[in-house]
Amino acid sequence: MTETEKPQKPRRRRERNTKPLVLCGHGVSLRIQNGSLVIRDGFTHYPQEQASHRFFRGDLSLPPRIVLIDGSGTLSFEVLTWLSEQGVSLVRIDWSGNVASVLSEQGYGADRAKVEWQIETRADNRRRLALSVHLIRQKIANSIDTLQTVFPSSAVRDRSCAGLRNELDLLTQNPPADIQLLRGIEGRASATYFSAWQGVPLQWRATVRHPVPDAWAAIGPRSAIRPGKSKNGRASHPVNAMLNYAYAVLQSHLQIELLGEGYDPAIGIMHHASKGAPAFVFDLMETSRPVVDAAILRFVLSTPLSGADFTLRSDGVCRVGAQLARRISTMSADIVAEREPITTQLQSVANSGL
Repeated sequence: MTETEKPQKPRRRRERNTKPLVLCGHGVSLRIQNGSLVIRDGFTHYPQEQASHRFFRGDLSLPPRIVLIDGSGTLSFEVLTWLSEQGVSLVRIDWSGNVASVLSEQGYGADRAKVEWQIETRADNRRRLALSVHLIRQKIANSIDTLQTVFPSSAVRDRSCAGLRNELDLLTQNPPADIQLLRGIEGRASATYFSAWQGVPLQWRATVRHPVPDAWAAIGPRSAIRPGKSKNGRASHPVNAMLNYAYAVLQSHLQIELLGEGYDPAIGIMHHASKGAPAFVFDLMETSRPVVDAAILRFVLSTPLSGADFTLRSDGVCRVGAQLARRISTMSADIVAEREPITTQLQSVANSGL
């Protein structure tokens, strides 16, 4: 067990394993030896002891699927036949969390029961709305926590917290009748939340050698300030660029986790899967966004920034440099490691009757 893994409930002696086996790094190996499947995990750092697994035919400890995340390694055709006979899916995922290939007896790597739950919840307006309200309620509560823990007390912060509490009370006492009304509440809450950020000063170092625009002296609006329709994804301010990068890391981690657990990332409950977007990932990201925000805010408010860490493209889009991106990636990964597993979150939702 690694330092970031949480202890799992022990599996009963005659109970079939339901957890996927996730492999990553360089030097991954899957081979058949004397009729059994021998797996060696890859190396991700040095020094590291290579983990190994051996599975026999009909073994109750066999995972329902094996997930290969990026990296490199080898496997044989004999392994593919063995996995097919045992009903074990093999899913290959690239570094960004997208499925590169799925090999299984049925040509389908997901858990059918879980995907059916997604489809049924999406089709049932009552269940869909209940789950969506649950997610947005938790997102607003986490937003209040971020403002209170990151920013010192002020008229602006306290006014924003009061506004968010009003939206939270509205969701609890008078829930919206449909998704569109819920989106309206979410939009108002988001505007209230980010208004508390605007104008907060930032520290910049070595500005003679690496000058920065005047607009970067303080945190600006969440949407990019450029001609045409504003978009969060095309940041013109460093803080927004850092948020976008952190959200992308969070998205890839959640997408890999969902795929490993057998869900279909494209079947969203609250969000629509436009152009193949991972809508279900976006659903589950909602509650973690304010937690990511808190990490980025603590960093930018405690660490002098440098213009050398950002690139301003010809179209005005701000991009994060490699060194800073690595640090943001680590912060986002730590947040994912500390949060409850997706299966635990969804089980709590199911237990609440949604």
